[in-house]
Amino acid sequence: MPPIPAAAHLLAQARRVLTIEAAALEKVAARIDLSFARAVGLILACHGRVIVSGIGKSGHIGRKIAATLASTGTPAYFVHAAEAVHGDLGMIAEDDVLIALSNSGENDELLTVVPLVKRQGGKLIAITGSDNSSLAREADVHLDARVDEEACPLNLAPTASTTVALALGDALAVALLDARGFSADDFARSHPGGALGRKLLTHVRDVMQPLERVACVGADATIPAVLAAMSRGGMGMVAVLDDAHRLAGIFTDGDLRRALDRLGDLRPVAVGAIMTRAPRTIAQERLAVEAVEIMERHKVNQLLVTAADGRLAGALNMHDLFRAKVI
Repeated sequence: MPPIPAAAHLLAQARRVLTIEAAALEKVAARIDLSFARAVGLILACHGRVIVSGIGKSGHIGRKIAATLASTGTPAYFVHAAEAVHGDLGMIAEDDVLIALSNSGENDELLTVVPLVKRQGGKLIAITGSDNSSLAREADVHLDARVDEEACPLNLAPTASTTVALALGDALAVALLDARGFSADDFARSHPGGALGRKLLTHVRDVMQPLERVACVGADATIPAVLAAMSRGGMGMVAVLDDAHRLAGIFTDGDLRRALDRLGDLRPVAVGAIMTRAPRTIAQERLAVEAVEIMERHKVNQLLVTAADGRLAGALNMHDLFRAKVI
């Protein structure tokens, strides 16, 4: 087993790689031109699907690009270039757009596929490292992904070049997402499973405590009565209602501590005198992740929930959101 290099050497190598790849991304961003807009236009005008193809490391990048496109509103799938020339070409139809990835632009399998795609009337977007390559010349649109050097110290292993190709694919996906008006709800429909699905599909009404479980008191309630109601509710707060049963305020553990510091004996005090007026609320139709954002931004642990007519509908706290695995 070879000796493990010193930590300083390893850190220097890591910084070198990241610096080279970051510089490559800055350069491709600086030289991006109307070819990118034409590529987006080709895909938007496509009546079929986007097929992404490559081989080797470019193939791995192509799989990720196809997955990102598909999850952001552009139907896409990956076809391995070697498999395409052995039967999988039948997956490509005349209304499709092919995105072909090859750093050299001279990959034999891709160059075999290109005329067959063209013959069917398909369009070709090439992402290569050479605008003089065969693949670039045959493409309807060429996206320049050249790099000055790879991050590999031998300047051989695809590193900076694959990073640039991946970033161009991400740029296409995001531009298409924006052009299509793809929304968070659309994204949720493509990601119904796991933590992402929970965050995107869970609404406040799904996780809140219903009104019958929320401790409510009148503004004239004494603090002993309020504390008893707060203990029964188990949420560290009570909602304070006015004579018309509209929301007038909230009284929390924090309000209690601040009032004790200021006034001392609270037994004769009515809650309306020390409650927090105009409390933070959220509509029950909003996403649960929006409740998290409000709580974190305002440093509160509870939110009162309102119905469409503005009346109190329930409440939720951080524990409800943790149980629902929204956070």
